[in-house]
Amino acid sequence: SYYDNYYRNVESYVQANKGILHDKKYTEYSRLILALSAIGANPSNVAGYNLLMPLGDFDKTIWQGINGPIFALIALDGGNYEIPVNKSASTQATREMYIADILSRQLADGGFALSGSAADPDITGMALQALAKYQDRTNVRAATGKAISLLSTIQDSHSGYGSYGVKNSESTVQVLMALCELGIAIDDTRFVKNGNTIVDDLLSF
Repeated sequence: SYYDNYYRNVESYVQANKGILHDKKYTEYSRLILALSAIGANPSNVAGYNLLMPLGDFDKTIWQGINGPIFALIALDGGNYEIPVNKSASTQATREMYIADILSRQLADGGFALSGSAADPDITGMALQALAKYQDRTNVRAATGKAISLLSTIQDSHSGYGSYGVKNSESTVQVLMALCELGIAIDDTRFVKNGNTIVDDLLSF
C-alpha cells in the first residue's frame, strides 16, 4: 500500500506539472526513474508521460555537470531501458556519449568531483556506479582502476570517508555502493584500514 500511495502521488505531481519535473536539473527525472524501477512501476508511462524521454536529450542532461550523465546512466541501466528518440533534442543521447562525458571529467588524481581539481569520494563513488557495467571497455576499465586506487588512498584510518572536510555516512555509502557494483569484497585489502572495513565505518554512525 505504501508503494501504491507513492505512485498515486507521483502520478498527480507529474500530471499537474504536465510531465516537466525541472527545466534544468535532469537528475530529477533520473532519480524518479530509479524510484519507479525499484517499486516495479513503468517510468515510460506515468499519467501518460514518458519520463525516460528527457534523458534522450544529451545537452540538457549534462547541463548541470557530472551529476547529469552519472544519474542518467544509473537510471537507464537500473531498468535496462532503451534511450528514447527525443525529437526535440539538439543532440540525441546515447549510452556511449554519457560514458564518454563521465570519462572526460576524470581528474588527474583519478577521482571525480562536482567542481575543482580535488577528488570527492561521493562523486567518485557515483561515477564508478555508473561505469560499473561497462568494464569490458578498455578505457572504462583503466579509468576505474585509477579511481579505485584514489578511493583506497583517501580512505581514513577507520576505513571511512568525508566530503568537504566533514566525515559522513553518505560519502562512505557511495563508495560502498561502488565497490558492490564492481564486485569488490568489503574485506579487500585495499579497503581495510587498521583492521576496519568500510562497513565497520558505516556502522559507527
